[in-house]
Amino acid sequence: MSQSNAPAKPLFDLRARIRVRAAPAAVYAVVSDLPRSAEWSPECTGGAWVSGRPATVGAVFRGDNVRAEDVVAWAPVVRGTWQTESQVVAAEPGRVFRWAVRDRSGKVQDSVWSYEIEPDGDGCVLVHGFRMAGATEGIRGITAEMDDAGKEKFFTDWTAKLAGDLETTLLRIKAVVEKA
Repeated sequence: MSQSNAPAKPLFDLRARIRVRAAPAAVYAVVSDLPRSAEWSPECTGGAWVSGRPATVGAVFRGDNVRAEDVVAWAPVVRGTWQTESQVVAAEPGRVFRWAVRDRSGKVQDSVWSYEIEPDGDGCVLVHGFRMAGATEGIRGITAEMDDAGKEKFFTDWTAKLAGDLETTLLRIKAVVEKA
């Protein structure tokens, strides 16, 4: 097989997992309620469903976000507040919930956030993932002026930031669900 036919390695492909003392349906009800994201997300401060039936395939969520100045401080990423639009691409109650970030024109990008839920005894295992197969509109803008060394540093630093965000999110969701 020639190199050009080899599948491209995703830019980001991260997963984190945590055991939650709650039924899969209860966990799903929380994680699929994206307007509640402010309760657990390091960046999303909430938002609203803007089209479709909430939490179903095809529904669109406008997320309100905030990022501090010190997050990968050297990189030219969005700081302060901004909004994104995402479209639900999988919604299987008690099992999986995924949404893909849309570009400015409304096109779904291959930038997908997910929650997968696996039954485990008297609770479940919640897996939070993020996968970006190719450069999105935002990544292309961030890296446009970078040389190869800068791009490598950015992807290394941003991967570490995302991994920390996934872990933080899961710990916060566990606290929200187990407190209920």
